[in-house]
Amino acid sequence: MFIEPKLHDRFSEKQTGWIEIICGSMFSGKTEELIRRVNRATIAKQTVKILKPAIDKRYDEKDIISHNQNYVESIPIEKAEDILIYTENCQVVAIDEAQFFDNKLVEVCTELANHGFRVIVSGLDMNFEGKPFGVIPELMSVAEYVTKLHAICAKCGDVGNYSFRLVDQEEEVLLGEKNHYEARCRKCFNIGMEERKRKLEIMQKINE
Repeated sequence: MFIEPKLHDRFSEKQTGWIEIICGSMFSGKTEELIRRVNRATIAKQTVKILKPAIDKRYDEKDIISHNQNYVESIPIEKAEDILIYTENCQVVAIDEAQFFDNKLVEVCTELANHGFRVIVSGLDMNFEGKPFGVIPELMSVAEYVTKLHAICAKCGDVGNYSFRLVDQEEEVLLGEKNHYEARCRKCFNIGMEERKRKLEIMQKINE
């Protein structure tokens, strides 16, 4: 379990900012962990601003809600640089579903950390094809702390590290829940991808 380093007042000369990354597959508890850290910061009387991409309206237009239905109030943001508008008078900045933000997010998080903020970022590190997703891999490389969470494979019950898409749609960003995705281990993910590939090849031959 992640235990926070001591956080001085952001305006103190002793305070050094940092970036924390919470990543993993879908259903691995990323948002739950972000909410846990936000709640601990609040108990410690630290001022927190919580933000999420405006595109993510699966559970609520504003609140961040985990799969376990725990929630915290947040501010929906259209683009990464807008985060700076809302974070001037706080100590902790928490950002959920960060993979949906533009590449400017790396610069924004770095700027915040350089100015003494504690920055907590949660997001998917791989897309539905098992490839690096959005800005998360780059953020992981500049972060002080990286926590990679794992789900349970829906097929075999092993450790799940991949988000397998259950529907035949190829766009990278497809918002969905258990009707669109399931967590899988490496072996079951690869089996599923091979089955999808064969299915596509058959469909192409039929349409020729």
